[in-house]
Amino acid sequence: MFGIGKNIIEGALNTTGDLAGSVINAGGNIVEKVSSIGGKKIKGKVILMRSNVLDFTQLHSSVLDTFTEILGSGVTFQLISATQASFDSRGKVGKKASLEQWITSIPPLFAGESVFQVNFPWDDNDFGYPGAFYIQNGHTSHFFLKSLTLEDVPGYGRVHFDCNSWVYPSGRYKKDRIFFANNTCLPKDTPDPLRKYREEELLNLRGDGTAERKEWDRIYDYDLYNDISEPGDGRPILGGSQYPYPRRGRTGRRRDWKDSKYETRLPVVSGLNIYVPRDENFGHLKLSDFLGFALKSLASTVFPALVGMVNITRPGGEFDKFQDVHDLYEGGLPVPLDVIRNLTKDFTPPMLQELLRTDNDQRLLKFSPPQVVKEDKFAWQTDEEFAREMVAGVNPLIIRRLEVFPPQSKLDPKIYGDQHSKISEENIKSGLEGLTVDEALNQRKLFILDHHDALMPYLRKINSTKTKAYATRTLLILKNDGTLKPLVIELSLPHPQGDQFGANSKQYFPAEEGVQKSIWQLAKAYVVVNDAGYHQLISHWLHTHAVQEPFVIATHRQLSVLHPIHKLLVPHYKDTMFINAFARQVLVNSDGLLEQTHFQSKYAMELSSYIYKEWNFLEQALPANLIKRGVAVEDARSTHGLKLLIEDYPFAVDGLEIWSTIKTWVTNYCSLYYKDDSAIQNDVELQSWWKEVREKGHADKKNETWWPKLQNFNELVETCTTIIWISSALHAAVNFGQYPYGGFIPNRPTISRRHMPEVGSVEYKELESKPEKAYLKIINSMLQTLLGVSLIEILSRHASDEVYLGQRASIEWTSDKAALELFEYFGKEVSEVESRIIERNKDVNLKNRSGPVNVPYTLLLPSSSEGLTGRGIPNSISI
Repeated sequence: MFGIGKNIIEGALNTTGDLAGSVINAGGNIVEKVSSIGGKKIKGKVILMRSNVLDFTQLHSSVLDTFTEILGSGVTFQLISATQASFDSRGKVGKKASLEQWITSIPPLFAGESVFQVNFPWDDNDFGYPGAFYIQNGHTSHFFLKSLTLEDVPGYGRVHFDCNSWVYPSGRYKKDRIFFANNTCLPKDTPDPLRKYREEELLNLRGDGTAERKEWDRIYDYDLYNDISEPGDGRPILGGSQYPYPRRGRTGRRRDWKDSKYETRLPVVSGLNIYVPRDENFGHLKLSDFLGFALKSLASTVFPALVGMVNITRPGGEFDKFQDVHDLYEGGLPVPLDVIRNLTKDFTPPMLQELLRTDNDQRLLKFSPPQVVKEDKFAWQTDEEFAREMVAGVNPLIIRRLEVFPPQSKLDPKIYGDQHSKISEENIKSGLEGLTVDEALNQRKLFILDHHDALMPYLRKINSTKTKAYATRTLLILKNDGTLKPLVIELSLPHPQGDQFGANSKQYFPAEEGVQKSIWQLAKAYVVVNDAGYHQLISHWLHTHAVQEPFVIATHRQLSVLHPIHKLLVPHYKDTMFINAFARQVLVNSDGLLEQTHFQSKYAMELSSYIYKEWNFLEQALPANLIKRGVAVEDARSTHGLKLLIEDYPFAVDGLEIWSTIKTWVTNYCSLYYKDDSAIQNDVELQSWWKEVREKGHADKKNETWWPKLQNFNELVETCTTIIWISSALHAAVNFGQYPYGGFIPNRPTISRRHMPEVGSVEYKELESKPEKAYLKIINSMLQTLLGVSLIEILSRHASDEVYLGQRASIEWTSDKAALELFEYFGKEVSEVESRIIERNKDVNLKNRSGPVNVPYTLLLPSSSEGLTGRGIPNSISI
């Protein structure tokens, strides 16, 4: 085999000449070609990773790979001067220099970096400072270019280019790839010889809005959500006046022949082959960690296997008691042998074990124990834990202070009739700790978890499916020990005679024994179903993933890599476009995993469009959000300028520290480049960026008056802080607690399949005699549980290549020493916040920090290790 390979290689060289910059000696070994070009040289060090090292499905380099590399013309570089211009005012372009030792090192069997040398011809008198370079890839495969470093450039010393980009064969590009040195400058400060290069690179990234995008394209553009469903399936296109929505990245795939407004969908089995600009794709480690791979497999292969398994192991697909659910974590469920056989056709044993959590000997489907039931199997059922998770759970963003009693609806009475709450003072006075309703309101002690108005307009549609849900309101009182106590739950349905007749509402109250205790437990379950669905669809998907994608696209289209705000924000965009594209493929698409596991069913995305109408960028800033919900008031004497009305509010307390730390970093960093407001107003790239975010990225919101105008320093700082907050801490708070809290489905059911049992019915009698079985018949079925838990276990994991808040993937992301020093200080501040959170979690007087389940609030601890940790703030929305 080796001899044949040698003959092929030698034959290629004899036929094509020395095209690769290397020769083969008589022993068949590839050695570096000795350059015959004279003159002075500037040495450069290139760090890259070759595609076959990174390809998840290709584990070795074959003889054919080597053969095709030699037939290529090598990799060449040309420096571009930032100080010396040619006749057309562009920076002078130097002579070509070839990458040396390209194939002297056979790619390893593991993912890793390789270092290569390049020697640039140099003329001391006629070049100056190298501020950019062209690269031409003459090979037949692509590679990841991490960096180029020039040593001892005359008059300038070391010059570094932080590249971090995939480079495809040159024939794939209309223009040669260009990279800029890691300098930072506003457009007006760009060296004249680089000005046109800077402008042209942005034009290249914008594209012309036509044609289907290919994997090697580097085009950032916008489109509607016309790719999540097919014509005639009952789901509308999202984006536009009727169904407003943030824009997503354009792929240009062909339109559906049945209705050209829809983009054709990819088959689920295509999995990860969805266009996003290549640099926005998952890295090799995230793929090999199964985060991307497992999501694809869950939709295309594992779900059908789970269906078969449930039908065999438990006909009817129901749990009978809570211990049946605990068995998923303690003993596991047997996986039938025929299911294993079917799966092994497609997956290797390690992949199979990862996807089904099986052991080859035992063949058991077994999940990791969720934190919420690790120490106490029953504490999740307490009222204290039910209330605590509203301020320290996976969705701590909805609870607000009650300012008017009874709770009022903002729904249009001409359409929906009377939707105001029917809760009376008589209903709750026994739980008010000796206060009247007016006294409790005045002392700011009444709070509400309100899912009524968000759901009622769609509830009739939702309940026409297999779902049987309510629109819920939950009133709570803040006790003297700082904890919250539920007072009443109101469950509402649309009036059977029509929406204009208002809501049919019924109230339920805490009970300690008998069937009333079981009814109260069910009432709490209906509330949590609302909250879990709102969390996944709105707090998580819409308010982090979807609203951020336009910022990612606009930043690459309008802010040069040289721009300080580009350098500030781009780490907080890593993987976001890809995970969103993948979500449209298998998660939020019609009949996707979200529809199958959450109560909104086929109306999920349409409902999120309805709620997007109320989205306001200014209110995404944490202080503004807390004030809007009435859980905080402005107070100049307080540390963060706010006083929390629930002092022991773990998300808010930890979040304000993170927010303030981010804002201090952004303020200090921006002050390096913007000395006055006029510098912001006259920054053409910055103003184009902000205009595009509003008018193209969030086009359905472009006429809103609340958008910051971005005309002064404070607006710039607040805007950038909000973007970073959403991408990092807010997403972490609503994502990585999914499995710790929701992995035990009875604690956070996502579906209700029956309405509350009526007195005298068969269901009511079952609730009296077998309360656990009745409860489990109403929430997620066994199949829905297995699928839902499998999904959130994947989504709650950290990849091994994750970069956390206060960290950067590259230590040389800028050449500005002042910025590097400020960032180092920021990292130290983030670490100090983490230490303070850990100390707060030890304080037994802060009862909301751990609660009855003894799960400390760790979701805003900045650092984490790989895996399912329930902590860690990645820089970006990356899963």
